Amino acid sequence: MKLIDKYILKRYIFTFLGMMLLFIPIGIMIDIAEKVGKMIEKEVPLAEILEYYWNFTLYVGAILMPIFLSLSIIFFTSKLASNTEIVALLSSGISFKRFLKPYLIGASLIASLMFVLVMFVVPKASEGYHEFYHKYLGSQNLKTISTNVYNQISDNEFVYVSSYDPVRARGYNFTLEHFDENDKLDYKISAFSIRYKKSDSTYQMTTYQKRTILDSITLIENKATLDTVLNFKISDLTPVSYIAETKNLMELNQFIKEQKAKGAANINTYLLVRYKRWFLPLSIFILTLIAVSVSAIKRRGGMGLNLAIGVLVAFMYIFFDRVFGTLATQSGLSPFLAVFIPNVLFALLGFYLLNNAKR
Repeated sequence: MKLIDKYILKRYIFTFLGMMLLFIPIGIMIDIAEKVGKMIEKEVPLAEILEYYWNFTLYVGAILMPIFLSLSIIFFTSKLASNTEIVALLSSGISFKRFLKPYLIGASLIASLMFVLVMFVVPKASEGYHEFYHKYLGSQNLKTISTNVYNQISDNEFVYVSSYDPVRARGYNFTLEHFDENDKLDYKISAFSIRYKKSDSTYQMTTYQKRTILDSITLIENKATLDTVLNFKISDLTPVSYIAETKNLMELNQFIKEQKAKGAANINTYLLVRYKRWFLPLSIFILTLIAVSVSAIKRRGGMGLNLAIGVLVAFMYIFFDRVFGTLATQSGLSPFLAVFIPNVLFALLGFYLLNNAKR
């Protein structure tokens, strides 16, 4: 690397780290101010609080890292532009493409760090963050996927509920189908409702009916209520909505494989998490390209205008990411396309701004 490359790369890395060290403590202080009352009320141990804020730093920091990176690039590149350093470089014969080299090196370093974090470190922090929140700060009933729950609980048993109430641990329109070794229906249990009883770890079914098929004969058993033991847990039937966020790369792939085999209705939610993890390092390059293109031009508004444009672009990126993510989980859009489309759109925006910056 040339001297100018080392100079820009050093500014790239240290400005980014400075931005993280500045805003994350502010976020922690805001969070403490908001939650300190509940922590005191529930007498949360200090060790658990410290562990929570370590997880909070990793979890929130990973989410906001692309925004912090974009702002830090705009900040120091705008200073280079306002001091006419960029003009001097380009006037000396260095092409704009060559000028981007240290930025791309810096983006590669940050993207590599981001890959390791989101694949292996942040999932564990996410688990600790959510468990602490639901234990001390939020509702004791974790948010679950609660409509049209369909799952395979063993090699030959399938269960279905049309709706599930996590507060009362009750499911409605319950069905359990058991198949024999030849994949023929052996018996079918149905009930208007099913409720899990923690006191004795049993299930209580109302308007119970069991159909047992014996060759050409069908035996029907009806009961108003029935308490029995079933070989599945409510938590297995309706996993918490953020469960995919708590699994590392290998665990997530295995979990998705199992959920596909079970025919889980919410498989798109898990696929969306996996694709976002793979595309997140790529977003570092996209936002770097946009940030440099926006801030390399000396403007009348100076750094303030460049930062305003950068913040607008960053929040537009987040907005598109959330909109397409909602379409994937609620409207059947392919999770891959939900992640791919926003990144392609902003990559095209980056190249457009880059061409303008070159001119």
